[in-house]
Amino acid sequence: MRLVLLGPPGAGKGTHAQVLSKEFEITHVSTGEMLREALRVSSPLGLEAKQYMDKGELVPDEVVMALVAERLSKPDAAPGFILDGFPRTRRQGEGLDRTLRGLRMPLDLVVYFKTSAEVIVSRLSGRRVCGQCGKNYHVKNFRPKVDGICDVCGRALVQRPDDREETIGHRLEVYEEQTAPLVEYYRKKGLLVEVSGDLDLGPLQAVLAGLFHQKGLLPAKA
Repeated sequence: MRLVLLGPPGAGKGTHAQVLSKEFEITHVSTGEMLREALRVSSPLGLEAKQYMDKGELVPDEVVMALVAERLSKPDAAPGFILDGFPRTRRQGEGLDRTLRGLRMPLDLVVYFKTSAEVIVSRLSGRRVCGQCGKNYHVKNFRPKVDGICDVCGRALVQRPDDREETIGHRLEVYEEQTAPLVEYYRKKGLLVEVSGDLDLGPLQAVLAGLFHQKGLLPAKA
């Protein structure tokens, strides 16, 4: 099963990707974690990306697409993968298609988490992130075992500046402007399905499982 998860910030893509990855034993590819790992091991692409990040600039599409191609060519991605956070634009989507054609790993489905602004604000303003490993938590829906402390590495959790209510509206505007053409691109290719990102984790996971069965992506007993 090869999936792309699309949706605005706060739609829950990362959380659902983690659950699906564990349940169906397929690789979760998050662009944020991929970049952090490339930086950690000082790979050539990671060092190239660092030059832009150190200047506060966006990493160019070409570098991000090369990182994604490198990641998807690894053996653990062969049985299947979930892409979370990439692509973000139609240009990136077209680049991903070229990469997957080269790897002979076409996408099975693109799931679009359509989410209301009210739910997004509630989720993002309550999100907390580990400053060390980048793992996400939420003050209500996904709390750590010890308040304010990451379960994985024991470091303090922080609220990202762009998760504050006063900045969320602008993030959503940017998202809609960049991603609307990508949603239409996948719709025309017949790959896109919409689900309600407003649903809580359990109900939405049930919707996704039913959808995967319907599309023939899972065995009947799963």
